[in-house]
Formats: sequence, C-alpha cells, structure tokens
Amino acid sequence: MRFKDLKKSFLLLFLLSFGFGVHSQDSLNHRFDGRIYPQWFSDAKLGIFVHYGLYSIPSYSGKEQYAEWFYKGLISGDSLRIKFQKDVYGEDFEYEDYKDIFKAELFDARQWASLFKRSGAKYVIFTSKHHDGYCMWDSKYAKGWSSATTMPKRDFCRELTDAVREQGLRMGLYYSLTEWNNPLYRWTVDTNKSINEYVTRHLHPQFKELVDEFMPSVIFSDGDWDFDYNAFGSNDLVAYYYDKVGPEAIVNDRWGKGFNHGYKTPEYSGGIEEKTIPWAECRGLSRSFGLNRNVDLESYMSSDELIRHFVRLVAAGGGLTINVGPSADGQIPLLQQERLLDLGHWLEVNGEAVYGSRPHLVNEECYEMVAIRSDKEIDFDWVRNSPARNMPEDDFSISWHTDIVPLKTEKYKIYLQADDNAALVIRDEKGKAVLRLASEKEEVAGQVRLKKNKTYRFELIYQEKDLEAKVRLCWESRSIPKQSIKSDNWKGEMNWEQPYVCFTQNGDNLYAISLERISDNISCGLDRMPSDDMKVFILCRDEVKEIPWQYNPVRRRIKLDTSTISPKDISTKGAWVFRLEDYFRH
Repeated sequence: MRFKDLKKSFLLLFLLSFGFGVHSQDSLNHRFDGRIYPQWFSDAKLGIFVHYGLYSIPSYSGKEQYAEWFYKGLISGDSLRIKFQKDVYGEDFEYEDYKDIFKAELFDARQWASLFKRSGAKYVIFTSKHHDGYCMWDSKYAKGWSSATTMPKRDFCRELTDAVREQGLRMGLYYSLTEWNNPLYRWTVDTNKSINEYVTRHLHPQFKELVDEFMPSVIFSDGDWDFDYNAFGSNDLVAYYYDKVGPEAIVNDRWGKGFNHGYKTPEYSGGIEEKTIPWAECRGLSRSFGLNRNVDLESYMSSDELIRHFVRLVAAGGGLTINVGPSADGQIPLLQQERLLDLGHWLEVNGEAVYGSRPHLVNEECYEMVAIRSDKEIDFDWVRNSPARNMPEDDFSISWHTDIVPLKTEKYKIYLQADDNAALVIRDEKGKAVLRLASEKEEVAGQVRLKKNKTYRFELIYQEKDLEAKVRLCWESRSIPKQSIKSDNWKGEMNWEQPYVCFTQNGDNLYAISLERISDNISCGLDRMPSDDMKVFILCRDEVKEIPWQYNPVRRRIKLDTSTISPKDISTKGAWVFRLEDYFRH
C-alpha cells in the first residue's frame, strides 16, 4: 500500500471506529499582533544554541535523556543519576556542591565566537539561566547562586556577548521562567503553592536586569508549559524587552499557555509547515542539549545528516538553532566542532541558496520508501529517534501482522499503547474482526475470547507524527500475566516519504538542492515553464559550473545533465546546489 494511502486508511479507521473529533482552538491574546518580526531573523537561517552550566560537570543522564536536567533527576528520584553522583562525587555530595568545583579553566569566549562565525551561524543563544536557577551572569537576584559569585568568578554572559558581537553576530539569551529550587516557588515541587510571589519578587526584576545588562537581540524563554501566560505576566515582560531593545528584538513562543506571539520553536523534529510566522527548530547534535557523556557515537548527527536536515528546514520556510554542549572545563568537544565547521564549509559554497532565501511554492520532492522488518514483539520506545538511521524521526508509519495460536481457550485482555496513533484488528480464521482497538497517546484495552489451537491474524498499524515515538502491544489472561505478545515473526513494513530534492528561492533565482549523490542526471518538477535562455549552474568552491538542461512541458519536469561534472568539481558534501538563474524574471 502506498504511504499516502496507508495514512488515509489509518486515519479513516481511527476516526470512524472510535469517533475522535477535532476541537477548535481557544481564542488567544493578541497584544503583539501588530508588531513586525525583524527581517534579520528570517534571513539568518542558522543560529548556535549553547547549554553550559553546573550540569556540564556531571554531564550525565540516560542515553535518551537531557543531561541539563540532571538536578531534576536527583529531586525526582531518578536512580540512574542519583547513583552516578554518589559513585563519582561521594555519598554526601549535593547538586549545590558543583558550584565549588566549576572551574571552567579552558573557557575562551573568543574561541567560541570564532567557531560560531566559521559555522556560518548568524546569531548565538546562550543559556543565561537554566531550570536549576544557577545564573551565568552577575545577577543580584541570584543570592550567591551564580558563576560570578562562586568558583568560576566569571560573568559568562558578558564575556560571550562581547566576543560574539565582535564577530559581527547577534547575541541572544536563553532564560528559564521557572526554577526547580527557588524558595519562593520550586517548579514541579510546590504544585499546591501560588507562583505569584516568585513572579513579582524574583522573575520580573531578574528578567529586567538581564535585558538592561545585555540588550540581547533574541530571548529564548523556556520552562513555561505548566502555566498560563498570565501567571508569569508574560505580556509585560515581552513588552519591557521590546521597548528596551527596539525593532531588532525577537522572542520565541514559550511564555506560557495561550501566549500567541513569538517565533516558533519545534524541538527535535523534522520541522513544521509554516510560511507566515518565523520558526527555527532547536536540537542538539546528539540526543541532549547539555553534554551527555553517556551516549554512543551513533546518537550524533553526521555532518551529511546535519547538512541535509538543515536544508530541509530552510526549504520549508524555517531555520535551525543547532546546540553545542561544552564540557565543564569550557571546551566544546572536537566532534561537535567538526560538525559545525563542516556545515560552515558547505555554507561558504552554497550560502546564496540559504541566507535571505524564501520557501518556494513546493519545498521538496519525495519518493515513497518501504523497508521490511521482522520483530519478535511490539514493544518499542524510540523516544525522539526513528526505528532506522535512514528514516525521518517524524511522519512515518509501520504496519505489522502475524498469526497467533493461543494455547488455551479463555478471555484475553489486549492492551495497546502508542505515541502518536495505533490501530489493532484481530481476525479469526474466516477473516472476521473479533476485536478492534485504537490508541492515541493513552493505553487502551479490550477483551476478546480466543480459542485454543485456532489461528488468529493480528494486524497492527502504527503512525508516528512528531516528538516521542513508542508503541506497545500486550495481553493477559487468567493463565498468563501481562506481557508483550510474542511471535516468531511479526512481519513489518515501514513507510515514509524520502526527500531527494529541496527548493529555495532568492531574488530571481530558483535553487534546486539535491540530497542524493549526483549521478548522470537529476530530474525534478517545476511549477512553471522556464525560458529558453535560462542558465543552470552547480555551485562549486572556486567557480560555478554551467550544465545543460532539458524541460519536458508535458510532465512539467526539468532534467539536469550532470554527466560532465567530475568529482573534482564537487567541493562540498551532504547536499548539492543548482542555481536556475533568472527563473522568476521571465
């Protein structure tokens, strides 16, 4: 079955069988609707995120966890993090004690800023304060809980802000609205306590101090999702910032539920389809923002993967804020540096297709991919990964089927859980459905009587849309405890759409960006017939190289003849850019 047809049939089964409806969005606040987003941000496309703080000392978590959430693990009873801290730092060591061993002896703001410049980034966002409340500048509201007053005795925000601006880049700051350990309100702990005192006595004055001191071009707010924007007084905070910094200022969209402003920030995703509001996906080069030493090399994006992912985001109308996680000593790991420099090398050659570009009417062309798999059980938690390296993390589906022969005649309780959606059908030997289940996030269950030595066909369709990816199928009966349904062969088919060319436009030029290695010919669709005198070039390091082309008006496709291109002409990797010069002029 074609992937698009599979998605349609899944949705039809899900909605018709279980009656899920679509709810209209509540009306939101519109205080900043008349404000124009600064053009520089939409033109920039690439920014660098930096997560650096006390959590950089342990730099440890589960392989799929955020290492910057180390303190949260300690206070919420995460045995993995608790054991690690005791084993490494001692039985009586507390998170607060990291302030006494945070030396940052190799931190050099100018080295960082030079690296960011060479990466091709146009702005930097530094964590001024994460959820642990530890400030990376000399805040008078930190009460000794800052880098300026503890062991480092350094104002990291000031040093990096000055260095970044010396490189001609814009400086931004990440700021957590909430704190896990503030005595006025401990986020996720004081759930029955009002946050008002924390907001008025701490949040507002400290935020204004940060703005006044650094005048950042970007503020990336976070830690908001448990509250309405009114609880933080977010409108007043953003208005203060805009009044201080002026037209170049921009904020993100994380200021509390109902806040209807700011550039969008999809996280660890394939991006979004949004061409009217600025957006930039944020992610780490591995599975964490803060450095996590407990990861495998495979968790890191390769340079090719980073370049192709970036191209897709830009073609879709957005950008990328790619994160680095320095080690406690202040060094950015060499592997992370390599990835940034490879991206910068690609942008040196191909930047005209990126900076200041706009999304084309069609942002990419894809072909449908199918891959076969075989599993013993359906019990997977891929977190924010995909089941296979060459698959996208979002927007894929898997259909499984197997034959099950029960060992006893009895009632079985079937459990299905999925993020995002799954639908199960059990059929008897005549093909009649004896049970249907559908899960949307939550675990659902149903009972069915199955007979001994009879063959039942289990058919499961799983659909992943975005963020977390997991699916689990279990059963239990009088004779067996709850467990996954095992089979010698759960035959699976994975379906997704694989992009092979992306499009951007800049001025009169259309850019076709191939995500696959160049063969003798590249073919892609066009939304209009090109003029006969249009020229096509492939972008190279030393000079562009003109290539022949043919247009098929019936199929509305152009064929680029790349047979004359030799390996020495190709000076970049990951993606290859063709300029259709003056495509929009005629």
